[in-house]
Amino acid sequence: MSVVAEAEATGADAAPETEPEAPPEPELPVLPLFGKWDLSEVEVEDPTLRKYINLNAFQVPHTGGRHARTRFGKHRMTVVERLINNLMRSERYTGKKAQAYKVLRNSFDIVHAKKKQNPMQVLVRALENSAPRAEVVSLRYGGIRVYSGVDVSPARRLETAIGNICRGAIAAAPKQRSIEKALAREIMLAAEGNPASFAVAKKDDKERQAEAAHN
Repeated sequence: MSVVAEAEATGADAAPETEPEAPPEPELPVLPLFGKWDLSEVEVEDPTLRKYINLNAFQVPHTGGRHARTRFGKHRMTVVERLINNLMRSERYTGKKAQAYKVLRNSFDIVHAKKKQNPMQVLVRALENSAPRAEVVSLRYGGIRVYSGVDVSPARRLETAIGNICRGAIAAAPKQRSIEKALAREIMLAAEGNPASFAVAKKDDKERQAEAAHN
């Protein structure tokens, strides 16, 4: 047998080389939100929102605007940071993220004291209950304007729910004498699906208008 034939036979009989196993990824500790609340135990029941409610755990929800110029970059931000950013709508908190951060942290303490639950779980329920599933759009056919009801994408549903919860809390703050109490009340009412919640009332109103326009 020639040297070449012997080498080919040896290569055919040789067992294929196995790739080395990748080292296991280290398990990083789960940092509680505000140093208190465990986000790993929070569950999202709405399957359409599960992909969009970002519950990545880190102690301080602040990304420094690194996703601001990325298309759909806000979905990479945690839902807590998005709520804090939406709180900075009023003149009092415009551009003051540290104050908005303290407002949400104190509101979570109030929610926990009254509900005896993880306040992040209560917030997720509030977002699910206040996210509209339909809304009205204006269509133009020639010189005629027609209103039609359409389904809302999950990303828009979540953005609308976050904005309405913050608007409701800011509007109710003078009556509650504290923005922390107003935000905690809005979150708890929305989590219950109570029509007294500004966000839930807006959601019901949008869906009612969409149903009427569809018919």
